[in-house]
Amino acid sequence: MLVNRKGEVEWVGVGDARQIVLPDLKRQRVAERRFRGLRCLHTHLGEEPLTRDDLTDLVLLRLDAMSAIEAGEDGLPGLVRTAYLSPSNGDSRAVAWDLMEPAPPSQIDLDFVDFITDLENDFARKRGELYRADRRERAILVGVTTGSVEEEKERLLELAELARVSDVVVLDTIVQRRQKLDPRYLVGKGKIEELVIRSLQEGADLIIFDQTLQPNQVRSISAATDLKILDRTQLILDIFARRAQSREGKLQVELAQLRYMLPRLTEMDTALSRLTGGIGGRGPGETKLEMDRRRVRDRIARLQKEIQSIRRKRGERRKMRVGRGLPIVTLVGYTNAGKSSLLNRLTESTVAAGSRMFETLDPTSRRLRVPVEREVLLADTVGFIRDLPPELLDAFRATLEEIETSSLILHVVDASQPDYPERMSAVVGILEDLEFNRIPRFVVYNKSDLLSPDARSELGSGDGHVLVSAVTGEGTEALVARIGEMLRESGQPYEVASSAGR
Repeated sequence: MLVNRKGEVEWVGVGDARQIVLPDLKRQRVAERRFRGLRCLHTHLGEEPLTRDDLTDLVLLRLDAMSAIEAGEDGLPGLVRTAYLSPSNGDSRAVAWDLMEPAPPSQIDLDFVDFITDLENDFARKRGELYRADRRERAILVGVTTGSVEEEKERLLELAELARVSDVVVLDTIVQRRQKLDPRYLVGKGKIEELVIRSLQEGADLIIFDQTLQPNQVRSISAATDLKILDRTQLILDIFARRAQSREGKLQVELAQLRYMLPRLTEMDTALSRLTGGIGGRGPGETKLEMDRRRVRDRIARLQKEIQSIRRKRGERRKMRVGRGLPIVTLVGYTNAGKSSLLNRLTESTVAAGSRMFETLDPTSRRLRVPVEREVLLADTVGFIRDLPPELLDAFRATLEEIETSSLILHVVDASQPDYPERMSAVVGILEDLEFNRIPRFVVYNKSDLLSPDARSELGSGDGHVLVSAVTGEGTEALVARIGEMLRESGQPYEVASSAGR
């Protein structure tokens, strides 16, 4: 039975020797610093401790307590075993509950209301202290793989950096290796229960998955955890939404968000009408969900028209530049590779640059003087990332079309990253997907100032690459000279440099 704090029985159920199925309490929302206000009392047909299912229900449902009463062969009660939620003590191995000493019902001397009120206040105080110290959202990162665990851990390091850029505090990371991904929960059901317990211990607000979740997985995980669920794509979209400054960038981000959101709109209120369009289902009889979907589709259509207009205008500007004979050299690379810093160093500009991922979203162009008194246009682009969400790739196609008319692509690589070969492959893969692999490409290993002498010696500079530092300026003169050589070899025309300089 479920009993409230007034001692009133709110629900009675009958199970079998193996389990009792509790009612769905998810609709009875509970404040994040409070318990459910219900304690569960049930029988065990033997002298057995509280089971894992008992303790999992205690945590998942945030019950006041879970009590099991032994049922003797004579029908009389034996010992009562009780578990209750306990605040985390910071130990990652700690459980999220404490156990009372087993005792016969007649020997239990406890004012339960006072006990649970004090315990709940302890929870609220600790959460209050936590939020007063840091009001940012707090997350647990989850990665699941069918391959190498070490590779997945590397990916979670990148996910943690994305979370940091999105102003999220990372509390813990969990990696699971499976033979195949669970179609319902992505991870196993047991791991979901572990996540809930860990989130309660650490005071997590959300769980972020490294993989892109399918709509049915979001629904299943949300129902099982009662926590906010995000995936890698949503996190990247959130960063883009924060960083976009120009009208074009904002339109592209909104389009990507709506495309991602549309298949994930779910009906949460079953009390709403079930009419779903058609005769008798339009107008006032249409469900809220269908109205939301229709508004999203209409907005997507409007955004597509606006972005198409931007693409036409960009095309006209590109024709003008080509007509003037001004070669375009485009900087591409993994996010945070130092493209904007390199642009600033080469052109003496002050484009916004930083050490955070996706610092630059809007395309930027500056004139660059190359040897023999000629000029080219140096263009910066949005940073790439492995497994770039297709919604973003499609939405930013108008921006990335700037690469199409490039005479030369400079592939900027952060050589200080241990996984830079994998990052290079990710960028090359995106360029091939966009069909830009026909354009001459030159590799620029950046951040040489962070390399050890052995690493610098190993990379060096060769015919297909150059080693530079956008911070110190090392190697930039050789880079500019190499740009001029490659453009001359390709027969590209130049515009004569003006007397005003860059």
